[in-house]
Amino acid sequence: MSERTVVAVPRKSVGLSLVLTFFFGSLGMLYSTVAGALIMIAIEFVVGFLTFGIGLFFTHIVCMIWGAVAASNYNTRIFGH
Repeated sequence: MSERTVVAVPRKSVGLSLVLTFFFGSLGMLYSTVAGALIMIAIEFVVGFLTFGIGLFFTHIVCMIWGAVAASNYNTRIFGH
């Protein structure tokens, strides 16, 4: 008799990812993609410094899109749909 190990992992909510990135920016991306969040934190630091904060409006939108796509891709990769 062979034993089978089952690991239950929850889906990542695209909606929750959008809400978290809307309110917390790149820190909210930690829910959906840690590597992406670290990259965007560094980019936002540089952009914020160089543009006196004005450029953060654009990076915030990028964070929201990237976080939602990362959550969707995670679900597709793990669950196949």
